[in-house]
Amino acid sequence: MTAPGLYPEFDELAYHRDPALSASGAKRLLPPGCPALFKHDRDNGGRPNKRAFDVGHAAHAAVLGTGMEAVVVHKTTRDKQSVPADDYTTKSAQEHRDAIYAEGKVPLLEWELRSVNAMAAALRQHPLAASLLDPEHGRPEVSAFWHDERHGIDRRVRWDWLPNTPSDGRLIVPDYKTTRSAEPRAFARSIFEFGYDVQAVFYTDAVQALDLAEEVTFLFIAQETTAPYLVTVHELDSVALLVGRERVDQACRLFRECTETGIWPGYSSGIELVAPPAWLADQYMEV
Repeated sequence: MTAPGLYPEFDELAYHRDPALSASGAKRLLPPGCPALFKHDRDNGGRPNKRAFDVGHAAHAAVLGTGMEAVVVHKTTRDKQSVPADDYTTKSAQEHRDAIYAEGKVPLLEWELRSVNAMAAALRQHPLAASLLDPEHGRPEVSAFWHDERHGIDRRVRWDWLPNTPSDGRLIVPDYKTTRSAEPRAFARSIFEFGYDVQAVFYTDAVQALDLAEEVTFLFIAQETTAPYLVTVHELDSVALLVGRERVDQACRLFRECTETGIWPGYSSGIELVAPPAWLADQYMEV
């Protein structure tokens, strides 16, 4: 168990191995996840690598200036030459991709790496996003650990970006997200689909638990993964934060209960009654 405090250069793999509850773990405990899935992920070294996450991981490193190294995937031609792969249809490209994963790096096709570099350049042209991630006023990938006295558990976070200690007591903490659509209404749906409300509360809790600031504002920087790589910045309103607070508290209670009992339940142990969606039921009300 890592001692409470800030760790600016904490090894990423060691961070993910720590048994303290993280924001991603809290989301996995809650629907549509469950404690059994959380325990499976934890016991088996986390979720398996997914190609859908590769561009996001690489973009994080390009934008923040640190993180998992991106490596271009190569294939072997018939004359035994190693060249950048156009796709993953060849066995040699698949093998190289898996070898890159095994090294803890991010495999990318050559055109994907060009897109990632273009994303980083586009973000630097967005005045607000660029100022929030200004290297003169903060640092990337800072880990933190603390003991949650109220819930009786240990918790951890790894901020994408932690600004320097503010002189006015107010800290503005940004988090970088890649997305299919950064259009405000579309990204608002993504926030609740992927549990970003839980993350916002979880990361704010860390700031307050470690007395880093008197007031915290948590922002999401959303960037599209297709040209022209548009960027928007989002803040959760008071109602969204209340929802996130309830969900974080629920996850913390579940984590403590399951840890103490050794019982990590699945989705359900009984018979679930299934009702049609409202739109379908309305169609047949008069039948």
